[in-house]
Amino acid sequence: MATALHNSPAFVDDPLLPFLWSIKKALEDSTHNLTKLLSYCINKFKDNHRYRNDPRFLKIWFLYMDASADFDCVFKQLLDSDVCANDASLYVYAACFFEAKGRLRDAQIIYKLGISRNAEPIKWLEKAYTLFLSRLSEICNAASSQKADYKESATLQNDGINPWDTSTLNDLLKKINPLIVKFDGYRSSTKPYTGKVALSTLKNASRNKVIEIGGMKYHIKGCAGQGGFAQVYKANVNNDPDDVVALKIQKPAFPWEFYMYRQLDQRISGRERSSYGFAHKIHLYSDCSILVCDYLANGTLQDVINSYLVIGKSMEEVLCMYYTTEMLHMIDTLHDVGLIHGDFKPDNLLICYSRGNLTEEGFLDRSGSWGDQGLCLVDWGRGIDLHLFPDHTIFKGDCRTSGFRCIEMQEDKPWKFQVDAYGLCGVVHTMLHNCYMEIVKKESSDGGSVYLPKLPFKRKLLQELKKSFQDYMVSDPQCIKKLKELLAKQRASLCSA
Repeated sequence: MATALHNSPAFVDDPLLPFLWSIKKALEDSTHNLTKLLSYCINKFKDNHRYRNDPRFLKIWFLYMDASADFDCVFKQLLDSDVCANDASLYVYAACFFEAKGRLRDAQIIYKLGISRNAEPIKWLEKAYTLFLSRLSEICNAASSQKADYKESATLQNDGINPWDTSTLNDLLKKINPLIVKFDGYRSSTKPYTGKVALSTLKNASRNKVIEIGGMKYHIKGCAGQGGFAQVYKANVNNDPDDVVALKIQKPAFPWEFYMYRQLDQRISGRERSSYGFAHKIHLYSDCSILVCDYLANGTLQDVINSYLVIGKSMEEVLCMYYTTEMLHMIDTLHDVGLIHGDFKPDNLLICYSRGNLTEEGFLDRSGSWGDQGLCLVDWGRGIDLHLFPDHTIFKGDCRTSGFRCIEMQEDKPWKFQVDAYGLCGVVHTMLHNCYMEIVKKESSDGGSVYLPKLPFKRKLLQELKKSFQDYMVSDPQCIKKLKELLAKQRASLCSA
């Protein structure tokens, strides 16, 4: 029957029809690999002028964007392919897509692009843009109101606010809830999780169990980490070995980390964004939450440090300088957009390797083969959004992470950016010496006192420190060559382990 249908005159006259039929079936049946089907269809017809202005083909592109982890790249390909370039639908659909992702600035640029091209029907496009501006105004007013409300309700004393206190987080979540529920990937239920496999049983024997979440089947392949309140599992989506995610199951439900990931989406763009992890969606239940994130299979910086520890050696200086440069750049970027990680340690820094062979070119500006190489900072449960607090807010509270508590935490004094800066110093110390950093209090020449590590670091601004490392490394071609060799050796050693 299917063969006869595909050989019918309508299908022969319109080669896109069989794909539309297959895509419809794939959307109805989650066992089909929709992403591969959409990719194949687009590659087959993207250069076919017959479908250049076909709205059906445009919808296939948007389905592929929604299914793709790198939807920015797909959208660029769509624009380059000139599909429906004069059709207002392209710009309205694309702008709505980016708006749903929280990318409001990109949505506005897309509307303006369509209007500048006089896409038809132009009145519909202009009306859609007007409605977008109205929604944008509401969001801005809501955000300003929430910040003002918090300024009024927060009693700022000299010892600061504890950003991790349960009451503080609950208060913030109530105020930003109208924004969170609009984020792409937000799923909420007032009922407890009712899957066939109880989440509580995953701790003991998780491998090869299948749990159902939001109509998707996740085949658990192992435990990737666990703490007091959350467990992280590696899983295949619908048993597809090429579609691997990390499931973070937390009790009680904890939407804050999802909020932080969406703030990263909005405030950091381009290549920089990949350095901070991705969350695809969150499922909130009355008894737990399940955060679906990217899974990176290369291990953590702590694994790299341990690989040296077991053979009684310390990390080579050039490799340590490289990772330090990456971390300095990472924290500088974060703090510049008003975000603090709050739990900066080697366990939360995932290793990323280049897709191709590293070359001498591109190291300084992190381009070419160096674009994918580096570190990825994850676990945003202790993240702090400075935009939700009054200006000049200082914080109190203890992260209670042994070896990475800043001096202010140790002395119960207020802190702010120190929490990440001290964490970075602690990571560097661990890379160099295979042990946590110990600090000592010493008298200064002015009669006061300073805290210094037993093996001191020079005090410099982050940008200056990063530049001094980079300048040193690029001044000697042998440095980059050695770095390439060490990274290749590290990758071969850890990936085979």
